[in-house]
Amino acid sequence: MRNNRIISLIPYLIVTLAIFSLLTMNMSPTVEKLTYSNYLDLLAKNKVTDAKVVVSDVVVNITGSYLDSKGNAVGYTLTIPNTEAQTDGLINAIYNSTSIEYRIIDANAANPLMDLLIQVVPFLLFGAFAFFLLTRMNGGGGQNKAFEFGKSKARLEGNIKVRFEDVAGCDEEKEEMKELIEYLKNPKKFARMGARIPKGVLMVGAPGTGKTLLAKAVAGEADVPFYSISGSDFVEMFVGVGASRVRDMFKKAQQTAPCIIFIDEIDAVGRQRGTGVGGGHDEREQTLNQLLVEMDGITDNAGIVIVAATNRPDVLDPALLRPGRFDRQITVSLPDRKGRRAILGVHARNKKLGPDLDLEALAKRTPGFSGADLENVLNEAAILAVRDESEIITMAHLDEAIDRVIMGPAKKSRTYSEREKKLVAYHETGHTIIGLKCEDSDMVQKVTIIPRGLAGGYNLMTPREEKFMHTKKDLMAQITGLLGGRVAESIVFDEISTGASNDIERATQIARDMVMQYGMSELGPIQYEHRGGNVFLGRDYATQANYSGQVAFEIDQEVRRIIDNCYDSAHKIISENRELMDKIASALLEFETLTSEQILEIVEGRPITQTPVKPTGLEPIQV
Repeated sequence: MRNNRIISLIPYLIVTLAIFSLLTMNMSPTVEKLTYSNYLDLLAKNKVTDAKVVVSDVVVNITGSYLDSKGNAVGYTLTIPNTEAQTDGLINAIYNSTSIEYRIIDANAANPLMDLLIQVVPFLLFGAFAFFLLTRMNGGGGQNKAFEFGKSKARLEGNIKVRFEDVAGCDEEKEEMKELIEYLKNPKKFARMGARIPKGVLMVGAPGTGKTLLAKAVAGEADVPFYSISGSDFVEMFVGVGASRVRDMFKKAQQTAPCIIFIDEIDAVGRQRGTGVGGGHDEREQTLNQLLVEMDGITDNAGIVIVAATNRPDVLDPALLRPGRFDRQITVSLPDRKGRRAILGVHARNKKLGPDLDLEALAKRTPGFSGADLENVLNEAAILAVRDESEIITMAHLDEAIDRVIMGPAKKSRTYSEREKKLVAYHETGHTIIGLKCEDSDMVQKVTIIPRGLAGGYNLMTPREEKFMHTKKDLMAQITGLLGGRVAESIVFDEISTGASNDIERATQIARDMVMQYGMSELGPIQYEHRGGNVFLGRDYATQANYSGQVAFEIDQEVRRIIDNCYDSAHKIISENRELMDKIASALLEFETLTSEQILEIVEGRPITQTPVKPTGLEPIQV
């Protein structure tokens, strides 16, 4: 850091030395003012070496140098009245001297302006050079920054190498975007049919689903310029700057059409107008107004396609979503099992995978993962392989990577007491028993008592089959599974702990949604809660209660009834399978981690053939 500061000061030092040298060169040496008689005496002794005589109407100025007693050159100046006697005598003395170089100049014929320029021009040149050097160092200087303040910050990317083959798990979305590619390549084809391609395409989806990657793939397939900008890049403190940047962005795009303008997180600038508490946001609203005007101003089939991405379409202004602006809205969903398998195949291209690695099995174990999550899993597995100095990525590395992505790294330094370790083992086994014996519950993939994050252990459970919607039985089974840990604690230890706090929170939320959102209770198909809220505060910030106090009491009773029924079901299942629970808990205490295959071996009464590696640092403390 210090070296960088020293290097940044070098140009300033160079400019300072250059100006100082210039001043030193132009500074005249110390001169001596001579009298008329002294000068004649020096001429008589042949001490004067040069003389410049400037004759004007009034005076005669003589400058030059002479040699002193030590032989050193000394500058001199002499001014005498322009009288015939003195001038003629002096000029004759200079003329008759054999050692002097002289010039006689008529002052009336001299050019004062030229003399001034000769003195000033070097300073001007060095000043211009210093200004140029300083402005380059400061990224353009204050003046240039002031002129560029209203310029667009959109980054132009050419030669995009991303193709559709690099985007997996979005087959339907790619089909919708192929029309844009065809239009950008051959717009006349649509014009002959009288078709108007959408001016704007809004991609909506959860974070990490590949919205930006899909937009780049369109530009790469069409081989057109790609302007990329974030919605927050438009908004500044000063009103009018954002609108100026919008105008400049569309002006540049028209010069390079056909092209794609990609606006990421458009909700930063496209939020509904007039929803602020105590007034609106003038800068953001003016920027949005200018964006609406520019999108209207794009002529049909002009070669500019605007692609925007957001995960909050509910807060966007309706004027932005009307036909003629963002005509098409594409939902980029989380990938299904087939899509996850394809995404894993794309990100595994440059990875050294082991022969035992099954991407299909990995896709089954990662429901709800986005494309970014899957890429992170493979990257974490590669890092773990490097850490283990392994030449390939094994299934054990991927298994640990999934755990790290879901719950964080293992807390190997955390220690358990014997009682705590046993309590955690039975808690997690309770979830496992519900997953094994409840028909509508999720399947158990892995159970561990190794601490991760804030959890003392966790149970990885995946759906038996991926569904787009859930039935009442499915939700009741989820609540039952969440309560399995608390039930196991109460049965085995006749005691309960704080370890089930997150389970209770999730179970209560599902039960409340069943009553207030989905109409799955004795209160009937009525929605008692509207999650609207104020856009300025965020739609999820507040909820609107459309019911009386009596109905609120009945809602609480229904939520309690659902929780009690699921608790009783969990208690019955675990009580009937107490012997199996003890076996699984004992194996969990011994090995600390059990996979679905190992749990199946315990259920079938077979010995465990595959023993997971036991991590260090988890020995119980005797209390």
